[in-house]
Amino acid sequence: MRFSGRANNELRKIEVVPNYICHAEGSCLISFDKTKVLCVATFEERVPLFLRGTGRGWVTAEYALLPRSTNVRTERESVSGRMSGRTHEVQRLIGRSLRSAVDLEILGERQIRVDCDVIQADGGTRTASICGACIAMGLAIKNMKLKHNPFIHLIGGISCGIVNGEIIIDLDYLEDSQAEVDANFVLIDTGKLVEVQVAGERNVFQEEQLLEMIALAKAGINQIFEIQKQILL
Repeated sequence: MRFSGRANNELRKIEVVPNYICHAEGSCLISFDKTKVLCVATFEERVPLFLRGTGRGWVTAEYALLPRSTNVRTERESVSGRMSGRTHEVQRLIGRSLRSAVDLEILGERQIRVDCDVIQADGGTRTASICGACIAMGLAIKNMKLKHNPFIHLIGGISCGIVNGEIIIDLDYLEDSQAEVDANFVLIDTGKLVEVQVAGERNVFQEEQLLEMIALAKAGINQIFEIQKQILL
């Protein structure tokens, strides 16, 4: 039995409040039970310097843990003046994931910036951010009413892991802190993998276990795609 009482293949309760921020082109508040992330997309008629004149657009992301999103107060990185290695790695992951969902040539020389602010953390903040950022970005593109739609794929992420010898999906903080193997998977809606992050935290694992986690992740992310479709399509 998992600490939460969920089955090994059961996601946490997912709730999405679209258009949560009235000023943004696209936004949502996404919750995976106690993990809550505010995702806000901004549409800009410009691109970074390295893309000017190329006819291609850009999608990027920023990620932050708000001070009391965790059990103890997390110092604002803007105050410390230095981004942590974890924050840098997570927001690059979110940006890569979102770019796989967009045709940058159809987007043209425009930029979409998605801010993912974790207001409450209980594990899986990076994958929740990816799922919510997809919705916020999709709403922004829809609201801009472009002549051609550059949004070509839904994108979703979920965690899997091995805890007490059992392969489970969508780990909360308690499960993640005790995981023997920790993994994150990102997929587009064709079933193709965008990113796989797997680490043997306390133990090694077999190839068969990795394949089982991939299958479990695909099934879970397909459920997330259905939630995204209800909002975006």
